[in-house]
Amino acid sequence: MRSLFACASVSVLCACVQPWEGFRAGEPESAVVARLGPPREVYDLPNGSRRLMWPTQPMGEVTTAADIDAAGKVITVRQVLQPGEFYRAQPGKWTKSDVLVQFGRPAETAHFPLMKREVWSYRYLEDGTWYQLFHFSFDDSGVLRSTMKSPDPLHERDGRHHRPF
Repeated sequence: MRSLFACASVSVLCACVQPWEGFRAGEPESAVVARLGPPREVYDLPNGSRRLMWPTQPMGEVTTAADIDAAGKVITVRQVLQPGEFYRAQPGKWTKSDVLVQFGRPAETAHFPLMKREVWSYRYLEDGTWYQLFHFSFDDSGVLRSTMKSPDPLHERDGRHHRPF
């Protein structure tokens, strides 16, 4: 009986589709909007395409982004708040605008006048286990100078980092 219950539980969990899954390149933009609702953020991309975003920030750890070509067709749909996406950022080259278009509005911002830095922070879940904040530090001219990650204090109890339940 236990093994039957375990198998049923795994089947139910596997049936859960993440918001960014199940789309194919070439589908119409209307299919994405029909399933995810109106985007909360929209950005024009240099090649004439657009990025539609459905963030869960400031308290959530997911931002679904759909890139739509000039003809209104899906290029990609993905979750952008993850290490593989964050590590594409190029200090010294990227600007606030690049980070905004790539990840949407940050969960938190802070200004450090003595360091002459502004920091944007994004909540995310690393490896499905660790609640983290990824930080982008900009100079006064808006150029990305450094990045780093840290545990998200929102999810810490007794000074220890815990897995999601």
